[in-house]
Amino acid sequence: MLRISHYLRALARPAMPVLGARSTGGARPPVVIWNLLRRCNLTCKHCYATSADSVFRDELDTTEALKVIDDLHEAGVRVLILSGGEPLLRDDIFELSEYARQRGFFVALSTNGTLIDEHNIEQIAAAKYDYVGISIDGLEAVHDDWRQLKGSFAASMHAIDLCRGHGIRVGLRTTLTQNNYPQLPALLALMREHDVQKFYLSHLNYSGRGKRSRSRNADAHHQMTRDAMYQLFEQAWDDVQHGRETDFVSGNNDADAVLLLQWVEARLPEHRDRLERMLRAWGGNASGSGIANIDNIGDVHPDTYWWQHAVGNVRRQSFRELWFDQPEPLLTELRQHPRAVTGRCAECRWLSICNGNTRTRAWAEGNLWGEDPGCYLSDQEIGLPQPQRIPSIAL
Repeated sequence: MLRISHYLRALARPAMPVLGARSTGGARPPVVIWNLLRRCNLTCKHCYATSADSVFRDELDTTEALKVIDDLHEAGVRVLILSGGEPLLRDDIFELSEYARQRGFFVALSTNGTLIDEHNIEQIAAAKYDYVGISIDGLEAVHDDWRQLKGSFAASMHAIDLCRGHGIRVGLRTTLTQNNYPQLPALLALMREHDVQKFYLSHLNYSGRGKRSRSRNADAHHQMTRDAMYQLFEQAWDDVQHGRETDFVSGNNDADAVLLLQWVEARLPEHRDRLERMLRAWGGNASGSGIANIDNIGDVHPDTYWWQHAVGNVRRQSFRELWFDQPEPLLTELRQHPRAVTGRCAECRWLSICNGNTRTRAWAEGNLWGEDPGCYLSDQEIGLPQPQRIPSIAL
């Protein structure tokens, strides 16, 4: 995840503390995204969990989930994002949230928002979530089509208003596609209109239903992606200049960091070298090191898009053991910095910044360590030698 506002704010306020450098060997406790259940009331076209409105067997029960919270705390984890499926369908969601908060975790709720209404908003406010992320994937027609439920846009926007009315910090999350790219300015306007503090732009990852051709073919073209990122950079910088404490972030495409560096070089050239130092310290993609995922049956993955491969299970091992003490080879390989990637990525001058980008997209193309097809940077931008032109001979 690239914290755009954080870096731009650091450039505008030199005395502001900056995110620390990447830890080596996976020694830093990760942010844990926990899919508490797989059931969901929606069937979104790009769902990485391939959720459905049905009960899935063998999911962690309340006793097991409480034990996992203790286990994560003992391993040093302090940031916990509760997700699904739809986490509000889990009967013990508020019990688990309260227990995690008492243990000292930063607790966020990741929801589609459609189940937040006047009947449970008081409970949600009482849970004191540090952050509630609600997904909005376009304006009404596009959102309802991607979420495959008419009325879901209206319900999710109502949830945002209810949360803000109860003083809950809210984030609007959008997965960029060809369908919603033209609506990005309007989505940013919704952020203002509904007093949303955070905007998270996710690039499409080829996992779950998102791996199916109809979703992958909807992935934003490279120029659209660049244009969308420039819009975020401009909005984030405008907010920094006007003292607005908003937070713009992007995820699932670490080429965004290089594009941000190019934008700063063009717009704020005096800050360019400092930003490059910060980005190199950040180190790019952190799947398997700074990010971990636990799914509904307790399998642990390098991130939420790796459900086809587990690196252990919290029912059989402690999180500390499987993540730190005896990590399987995949985790060790992912923690190399820079990673041993091939193709364009291997020759890229920015490899130490992006760290090979998103491996699951490369895997979907048939080579786990191959180049990421989602990279939108040109050969010239990444420093590849340009083909020599054969001069024409005048006849």
